[in-house]
Amino acid sequence: MNKKNYEPIDEETLFLVSQTFKALSDPTRIRILHLLFEKECSVTEISNCLELKQSNVSHQLRFLKQLRLVKYRRDGKTLYYSHDDEHVINVLEQMIHHTRHH
Repeated sequence: MNKKNYEPIDEETLFLVSQTFKALSDPTRIRILHLLFEKECSVTEISNCLELKQSNVSHQLRFLKQLRLVKYRRDGKTLYYSHDDEHVINVLEQMIHHTRHH
């Protein structure tokens, strides 16, 4: 890399990248994202499938939603969550594959 062409990472981007890695550093959030990569789920479905308390799932989804890693749609009174960032899901899937490979 030529030093003349180097552009440092701006502070906002640096912060968002670090927050995304923070999100991926938590086993519960990884499990939720992995499930939502496979299918859209309500909080109850996530809770039942991953054997987690609904309050914990809701807390983690709020964190993931703030980073725009998950999104939701409303059907009546129920919210259905799905992943919202193909790039992050690809990184997560590659890391899972990498870990299983070794």
